[in-house]
Amino acid sequence: MDDLQNHLAHTLKTQRGLRGWSLSQAAEVTGVSKAMLGQIERAESSPTIATLWKIATGFNLPFSLFIDAPDTPHDAPRQQKGLPAFRQPNLAMQVQTLFPFDAATGFEMLVIELAPGAVSESAPHEAGVIEHAIVIEGRLELRVADVWQVIATGDALRFEADRPHAYRNGGAQPVRFYNLIHYPHR
Repeated sequence: MDDLQNHLAHTLKTQRGLRGWSLSQAAEVTGVSKAMLGQIERAESSPTIATLWKIATGFNLPFSLFIDAPDTPHDAPRQQKGLPAFRQPNLAMQVQTLFPFDAATGFEMLVIELAPGAVSESAPHEAGVIEHAIVIEGRLELRVADVWQVIATGDALRFEADRPHAYRNGGAQPVRFYNLIHYPHR
């Protein structure tokens, strides 16, 4: 976790510096407190996945940039078992980057696991972001705007992610799913 936490700290500080933002400005655009952002930059705190999504969305950057080394070759075989996982401190959710963001295709692909009873709320992403959820194991409950849908193993759902959405595991077993996120070309 130390390597991942240090990568996250470095990435956040670098991206904030590239924009010339103070911690106060970054807090304003992300909705994450100035104190929390400072702790993350100093590798003193590990954010929840929801907090990390707020940061990525506020900076208008792909999520995988914060949890995956940018020099990972896109054409190298990737094994899900060997990928580092970003876990929430309470272990309710973990995220692995299967394929990091690729500017040429505009997408990243994550593997997400929700523990029984876990819920992950997501603020709207930038306009034009499309998500695809493909369930590997279990039954995923997914809310887009105010409508909940159940997605079973082997099923998939594509939705516009520029509105509030949430993932929930109402079952007794973990739910695992691929999350393919397509970002609009800038």
